[in-house]
Amino acid sequence: MSFFGAKWLSLFDMDRRNFLKTAAAGSAAVAVGGAAVLEGCSGGRRSPSSAWRFDLDKANGQSRLRMSFEPYELQLRHVFTVSSYSRKTTPGVQVKLEYEGITGYGEASMPPYLGQSVDTVTAFLRKVDLTRFSDPFCLEDILAYVDSLSPGDSAAKAAVDIALHDLVGKLLGAPWYRIWGLDPAKTPDTTFTIGIDTPDVVREKTRECADRFNILKVKVGLDNDKEMIRTIREITDLPIAVDANQGWKDRSRALDEIYWLKENGIVMVEQPMPKERLDDNAWISERSPLPIFADEAVQRLSDIPSIKGAYHGINIKLMKCTGMREAWKMLNYARAEGMKVMIGCMTETSCAVSAAAQLSPAVDFADLDGNLLISNDLFDGMKVEAGRIVLPDRPGIGVLPIV
Repeated sequence: MSFFGAKWLSLFDMDRRNFLKTAAAGSAAVAVGGAAVLEGCSGGRRSPSSAWRFDLDKANGQSRLRMSFEPYELQLRHVFTVSSYSRKTTPGVQVKLEYEGITGYGEASMPPYLGQSVDTVTAFLRKVDLTRFSDPFCLEDILAYVDSLSPGDSAAKAAVDIALHDLVGKLLGAPWYRIWGLDPAKTPDTTFTIGIDTPDVVREKTRECADRFNILKVKVGLDNDKEMIRTIREITDLPIAVDANQGWKDRSRALDEIYWLKENGIVMVEQPMPKERLDDNAWISERSPLPIFADEAVQRLSDIPSIKGAYHGINIKLMKCTGMREAWKMLNYARAEGMKVMIGCMTETSCAVSAAAQLSPAVDFADLDGNLLISNDLFDGMKVEAGRIVLPDRPGIGVLPIV
């Protein structure tokens, strides 16, 4: 008999939560994926639910899973400018899932290019009804149902996904990096983003962060790209990742600029040209002295086959891909195809950033500074110490609300 089978028999009379915590300590990955603990994924007793809250009855009729949500506007410390727009705030929606006295936290963040809003997110969340499920550990079935409710709404789906992962991790008594079998000692440095701005503001931003980070990220894609880099180089010689946000339009000029960027300490390039110009991006990747990563060109798992060969790597963001479940699949699929992986974020609180950080020990680059760019964070979660991501030793996604 296997170790897990023996544990099941010896603990058969324990209540579910104590069993799962015990299993997580010795074999968390099996506890999450094994059929022995994934029972009752459908057929739970239905009960009425309001437009913004659902109840999940367990077999004993006592425990209920309750979801609530509310809008929250994130305030940026500086005006944030990329090649296509500027903004000082980012709309968001905070989500809670409560079950047996335990709360899981999730978040939707909606920067303009996603085409989503507080109204679309809250409208989607009002449609979510999980009364058909009888076990919160049925992540695959629950999130497949959530995904089926509309063809888009990725940020709203991510909010439910993150909250569910946080809840399940807390029920297991383990952080998700441990459930996934990742070593927290292998977290990478995170980039810190400097948006497009005047030379004086760029100098100010660079001085603020140059002694706290080991790699910077610079937005390019306009006519002042070289001025941006030269201005930063007046202050620091730190490695730099650049993100063109589809801003370059001529592939030959883009390639010339990439060679110039390499000479000036740049280490990678995100989304050099518009995502629909796949052949041009492939032409650049074939000739580039730097790794080229897809960002806008890859939203979800199903996008990876179509961009294979056109980029060296992908940037995974929870708000694009519907959350942690799909992000984990994307990471593993990209690795199997020999591609590099970056984990990124939008402007978010420490809730969503800490959720993304659970994958960070497995990636090549991390751009997890969204919580550092705002002045009104709601959570204590992942930290950046001497430029490196430090994961909290807490279950779930590792966050605590700031009271």
